[in-house]
Amino acid sequence: MEGIETARLLNSLWSLDRPSLLAVAALPLIFGITLHEVAHGWVARLRGDRTAQMLGRLTLNPIKHMDLIGTVVVPAAMLLLTGFIFGWAKPVPVTVENLKGGRRDMAVVAAAGPLSNLVQAVFWVALIAVAQWVQPLSPEVARFLFYSGIAGVLLNVVLALLNLLPIPPLDGGRVVSALLPGRLSWQYDRIEPFGIWILLAALLLGVLGTVLWPAVLFVVSLYFGVVL
Repeated sequence: MEGIETARLLNSLWSLDRPSLLAVAALPLIFGITLHEVAHGWVARLRGDRTAQMLGRLTLNPIKHMDLIGTVVVPAAMLLLTGFIFGWAKPVPVTVENLKGGRRDMAVVAAAGPLSNLVQAVFWVALIAVAQWVQPLSPEVARFLFYSGIAGVLLNVVLALLNLLPIPPLDGGRVVSALLPGRLSWQYDRIEPFGIWILLAALLLGVLGTVLWPAVLFVVSLYFGVVL
């Protein structure tokens, strides 16, 4: 039943016209990628590395984290071509040598980004509940909150699960690299220059969607199950 309700909510989101979709997805995307990067920097700071702090990246100001391609070009292109919006921010720099636990701490720093998105999804699903309460008072406001909540849950779950894929330079790849023995880690890291091309090929061939989408739907249904 939850799966049916999840499909219904997502279909209602995708049925919006492009301007409306952009309006409800903009804030979830901006906060999703901004807090994702801040989480990396914040955990690195806790573990002894002040690089992100010194470069002014421990801030919620999205301009400090914006990437021309990932935050502007790709989201706009995806909205026009697919009806959905997705993107990324500039990676927060981390100096592994400054971390108290060295490479092992890097696994914790890398995992902090996807974890922040799963936490953010809790806020957005709560917004869906708020929208239902607001509905009798202001249907238009409730509609905006409702669809923003749906977009927020979906975007943050996608950001979390996509980044957990074990492909460098994604966070999952950095976790694997940090946990592997030195020589194997070095060999594994050699994949990084080709990581974006591997992802692009997987996307174009439909492999990425086949692997990722069932997991996204499952996790999203868990969040929606709280308010359905």
